[in-house]
Amino acid sequence: MQHFTRRARRALAVTALLLTAPSILFAWGTWGHERINRAAVLALPPALRTFFYNHVDFIVQESVVPDLRKYTLNDRAEGPRHFIDLEDYGDQPISQLPQTSQEAYAQYEPAFLDKNGRLPWFIQDMLGKLTTAMKNGRKEDILFIAADLGHYLGDATQPLHTSQNHDGQLTGQKGIHAFYESQMVEKFGKTYNFKLKEPQLIQDPVAETWRLIAQSHASADTLLAIEKKLQTETPAAGVLEVDAQGQPKKNVFNSNIRTAAYTESFHKALKRMEERQLRTAAQAAANYWYTAWVNAGKPDLTKLDTEYTTRSSQANLKEELKLLQTGKLVDFSSFMEF
Repeated sequence: MQHFTRRARRALAVTALLLTAPSILFAWGTWGHERINRAAVLALPPALRTFFYNHVDFIVQESVVPDLRKYTLNDRAEGPRHFIDLEDYGDQPISQLPQTSQEAYAQYEPAFLDKNGRLPWFIQDMLGKLTTAMKNGRKEDILFIAADLGHYLGDATQPLHTSQNHDGQLTGQKGIHAFYESQMVEKFGKTYNFKLKEPQLIQDPVAETWRLIAQSHASADTLLAIEKKLQTETPAAGVLEVDAQGQPKKNVFNSNIRTAAYTESFHKALKRMEERQLRTAAQAAANYWYTAWVNAGKPDLTKLDTEYTTRSSQANLKEELKLLQTGKLVDFSSFMEF
């Protein structure tokens, strides 16, 4: 009962913080981020999965804390870690940008990085810290860093987190950020397939990080173009939900709510792009966690827990893995934006 009470208090605290946070850079919303991390845990090989699943509730809830540090605690260092506006780094190909964090920090002033985003370089830094934590057997560090790394990888696979036009504000599509990553995901998420491949060792983490960023950035233009076309083809009255007074309905973060028909049309036009990007994020999290573990020498992390902790979680793990064969995650509640 005491354990349940602590868990309930933590869940209530997270929910209270969420209610105070805006959603403009809240990639994938709570629903998406939590499922990215949970799917990643389940994809791990048994030798690593046992430890991570012992703490799956923490890893799932911690997945949204980086956003809370930014918006609720007003941590000024946090914001630039969630995005990179590639257009502001010039017209050169991505391959011509500083690839490593060391190169980026040497070439750009801190103020420039803070304004235009540090995301790919911070992912590299976090992978290094996770590897060190695993080598040193620092249980709390491992869980904290791994959960946060899952969040930033989620940000990297949300296309609008790689674009200067992050909310469609440059193309008359303001509000598309929350529409794409939260309203769409919350509406159709139960149909998504979260069964992943076995994680692979990342031979070149720097190149892989930039591959994820490049793929995501290419998708940004696609989703913006598709929504713009849909917007021009849809009568104004069919785009936004309105109240009895004819005013646009708002979600908890004061974002406009698209109509069910418009949301369905966008979903079909995207051909489930948001599902593919969420799966990419979850697979990336599993791959990066696994890579840190291998590079740390494959330490036995189960030694960091008691036998009771591991034994008590095994029945639930078996049930979740069975359900995952259908592509589904266990049903758990998340804070809903829409």
